[in-house]
Amino acid sequence: MVPMVKDANEFDVFDPVRWGLPPAVVASLSERLRSFWSRFRHCFKTKTRDTSELGFVYLRGLLTMANKRNFANIARRVINPDNDGQDLQQFVSDSPWSARPVFQQIQTEIALRPELHGGMLTLDDSGDERSGDKSAGAARQYLGREGKVDVGQVGVALGYYKDSIWAMVDAELYLPKAWFDQAHAGLRRRYHIPSKRTFQTKVELALEMIRRAKANGLPFSVVGSDSFYGQVPEFLAALEAEKLVYVVAIPTETLVYLDKPVVGVPEPHPRLRGPGPKREQVLSGKPVKALALITLPDFVLQPVDIRQAERGLLRYECAARRVWTVSKDMKVQERWLLIRREHDGLFSTAFSNAPADTPLLVLAQWRCQQYFAERTFQDAKSEAGWDELVARKYRAWVHHTALDALALWFVAETKLDWTRQHPRDPELTAQLEVAVLPALSMANVREMLQAVMPLKQLSPQEATAIVVKHLVNRSHSTSSRLKAQQRSRGPT
Repeated sequence: MVPMVKDANEFDVFDPVRWGLPPAVVASLSERLRSFWSRFRHCFKTKTRDTSELGFVYLRGLLTMANKRNFANIARRVINPDNDGQDLQQFVSDSPWSARPVFQQIQTEIALRPELHGGMLTLDDSGDERSGDKSAGAARQYLGREGKVDVGQVGVALGYYKDSIWAMVDAELYLPKAWFDQAHAGLRRRYHIPSKRTFQTKVELALEMIRRAKANGLPFSVVGSDSFYGQVPEFLAALEAEKLVYVVAIPTETLVYLDKPVVGVPEPHPRLRGPGPKREQVLSGKPVKALALITLPDFVLQPVDIRQAERGLLRYECAARRVWTVSKDMKVQERWLLIRREHDGLFSTAFSNAPADTPLLVLAQWRCQQYFAERTFQDAKSEAGWDELVARKYRAWVHHTALDALALWFVAETKLDWTRQHPRDPELTAQLEVAVLPALSMANVREMLQAVMPLKQLSPQEATAIVVKHLVNRSHSTSSRLKAQQRSRGPT
């Protein structure tokens, strides 16, 4: 059957050039990745070995494989079908290269891009379930992504966002306090947990990473976080001490003052004997819960148009008011309280120490940019395999995370360069009747990479040989366990 021919203009929306994807650019994607890697390969050299080639293999696996990115599968698909991945496992789990220079290099490269200056530093943590507590940092704790308390590992990560470009720029594995007791001393040594590492809360880890980013010249203008961090007064005080602007979510029950409270030492009561009060107290003013502001007669929500997104105009009803808080040491602090009606009808609240003349639009836009912390985690896990490595060793977790962050930065930089060098045809928006054209995703970049850097395909004979080898290895393991059980039982 001959397809019906429609208006010619309807078909040219499929022209790759109009989408900023000329054939020559896609064909050069392989060389682009090699050039990108050359800037980072120094990060993977140790005092005795240059392991950078294994790092490139691992990065290729993360970027070109859609799932099951374990050591053996990456080695078979990227190197050759006979490779069992032992070298890759040693590179990720045991090699002493440091992950810190990888993150420093990512931050430095962002700082060298003027179009990325003035972005938001996003802070969040994410947990993954583990089948037992023998992986570094594994314990029964709250796993944010799972939304429950269970045995798992939790990573705290910094993201960076500016104009639809996001990347992971630092990360640390949270180690619960129990991991520093004497019972875990052997595991700490076996899993390469640094001897200088001491217990740090998630907030302390976050502040350490923020200070590193600041010292490294990462050009962020504001810090954003969810309410886990926003509810900690010491976190906000530390950001203020660093002279950093923030917009952080807070629990709706947080107490605030609508007028500046008076703090001081009360006068002694004339009818009471003995020494008078010595500690400062709030002498005037009564605190209210942050969400209680919606009941005030003068409370008015305003519709704020945040940005045009792929799904249409992103709009929230918001209100902002100057309020005061009093810390445990009786320090009075003036802040913005931002209230936003969510799309489900509920309200959320946030604090900001932005100047008093900051427009509501700016506060609302900053608040919405925290969403890209979730996008960073989503890409890292769903598209780059951050959660696919079940890492027992601390070194494996930090190495895998650094390479995962490198994969995200490669995609972000590719999108940024292609947008500048090969702009899309602006008439596409009108022709397709949309306000914003969809951006390239990690999955899109993977599809093009697979074409120019194809994964090795297994023949039926090679696949069968791998399965048989796996079965033989399992049999050897079972035999070893049976012999060990027999020895422990003694002669019969």
